[in-house]
Amino acid sequence: MAGQRFVFLDPDGASEEWIYVVVEAATGVSYQQQYGGTACRQGQAEGYLVPVYAPDELDGLCEMFEGHFRGAGTWNHQWTADELAKLREIVAGVTFWACDGTNEEPRSLRLDEGRLAEADEAWIPVTTPDGPGVLLWCNSD
Repeated sequence: MAGQRFVFLDPDGASEEWIYVVVEAATGVSYQQQYGGTACRQGQAEGYLVPVYAPDELDGLCEMFEGHFRGAGTWNHQWTADELAKLREIVAGVTFWACDGTNEEPRSLRLDEGRLAEADEAWIPVTTPDGPGVLLWCNSD
């Protein structure tokens, strides 16, 4: 099958316990996601999907965006030093298993602060061992 393909993550909101990274790459597959809490923004990233296991970090992200930011999104938000430090800490706690086809090694994600303006609930730009990506989870809306 030729052409671009689109995958909308969790279109019916049936699942609340997932967290993924889309590593950006020219794959012909774009993942779409509603994000930004009640702002209901729509995002799209082309690449490949990597499920990650990070229950404590998922709880921390939900607490930050649903609790601290009240689920209203962070579009045009001026991040305070404390908020930014907390977000860095949460993102760094997510383990991404890097693999060269033979060996696997757990590595931490890093917040991509060059793209911080894109950061919002359920859509965090990150740097992975495989390159730039986006950390995604179920939007609270």
